[in-house]
Amino acid sequence: MIKKVDHIGIAVRSLEESLPFYTEVLGLKLQGIEEVESEKVKVAFIQIGETKLELLEPTSADSAIAMHIDKRGEGIHHIALGVDSIEARIAEMKEKGINMINDQAKIGAGGALVAFMHPKSTGKVLMELCEKKEKGE
Repeated sequence: MIKKVDHIGIAVRSLEESLPFYTEVLGLKLQGIEEVESEKVKVAFIQIGETKLELLEPTSADSAIAMHIDKRGEGIHHIALGVDSIEARIAEMKEKGINMINDQAKIGAGGALVAFMHPKSTGKVLMELCEKKEKGE
């Protein structure tokens, strides 16, 4: 079952340059910054109500985020949907004809299990399924 919009991923060239807008201008709270080496990104989580903004800075020119920025510029990259039982949701999406980028969940930022749906199956919106442990959800 889809529970909520967990976060909105935003591709940025630089966290250092982008964060002041969110924290100082908008007055939102920075929850933390971490590097996800497997995805070649540095991630900043910003709390906004029950949802988070996830700023994604590439750490390598060959990362998916760097290629996204080169092709489309900075801006919204994906919408993450909080789910129960991600493996069951992946199977459900496949049964409904959704092409998955990830056929199995992988570990993403914050230790969440994640899997992406291909934008060709979702009206050109990159959608992420995201399962988090109860604590820190």
